[in-house]
Amino acid sequence: MAGRRGFGTIRKLPSGRWQALYWLDGKTALRPRTVELYEYLLRSHLNPTFGTTPLSRISSSTVRTWNSDIRAGSISETTASKAYRLLRQIMQTAVDDRLVRQNPCQVKGAAVKRSKERQIPSLEEVNRLADSIEPRYRAMVLLAAYAGLRKGECLGLARRHVDLEANPPSVKIERARLETEKSGLIFQDPKTVAGVRNVALPAKLAEEIGRHLDEWVDEDMEALLFTAPKSGDTPTKTVWRRAWGKARSEAQVSCTFHDLRHVAGTLNAAAGATIKEAMARLGHSSSQAALRYQHAVEERDGEIAAEIDRLMG
Repeated sequence: MAGRRGFGTIRKLPSGRWQALYWLDGKTALRPRTVELYEYLLRSHLNPTFGTTPLSRISSSTVRTWNSDIRAGSISETTASKAYRLLRQIMQTAVDDRLVRQNPCQVKGAAVKRSKERQIPSLEEVNRLADSIEPRYRAMVLLAAYAGLRKGECLGLARRHVDLEANPPSVKIERARLETEKSGLIFQDPKTVAGVRNVALPAKLAEEIGRHLDEWVDEDMEALLFTAPKSGDTPTKTVWRRAWGKARSEAQVSCTFHDLRHVAGTLNAAAGATIKEAMARLGHSSSQAALRYQHAVEERDGEIAAEIDRLMG
């Protein structure tokens, strides 16, 4: 006898025991990149330890030992936390389905992502990056740093999303474009409703976008703003990494592309944007990130006051 649930399968073993297999095919709401991440975590970090273990044999001590082992290895703290969260989710589903009595994932702090806080690039560094990168991607760097667009949101922009005649000029974000292992390049809706937004552009940035449209973008309203040199389509991971890596090296700036978005968040706070306004511009669904930028400005304000104090003698 075999049974089928919304998340996984159940089958009877020759020994007479029941085995539950929790996989991803039942999780219909997962985004493509999330599916790929979960498959990687299962294949590389969960299955080697738990793949053939009956659910009832997975104890808190077993989970604790596994968690210590993977963190002692070569994987990053972030990946270890993601692997632990996936195991906890799987086991909680087993609890909800009454296949086990309680969730054995009880390691305090194991699910918390402890990424090292990154230094926000300066405006000088942003401009060096924009000057160093291939000209066809210059406006992409500036959109990230001064309008707060994510990389996928930049790559999803078409000519029809840009309105330079509006007052103020603006770009509309309604999709992202990303590359998956199974489906290649795909368009994807924002994760939350807040991700769909119109972002007003500073006048100088609007001028940059106008020049970019004239030089690099076809007249077709569906023409993408940022394309690969040869294909005319969104640059693949390899093409983009090569261009971004070369720009960082020449500009001598060691930041990620996503770090540019933090520049925009800090500028919003410095310009006096309220939490709600900052959330709207950056497409945030919670105030936590916007508050972080406010804190960064407050820290800088303290530095300014200290400098004034020094000048006063």
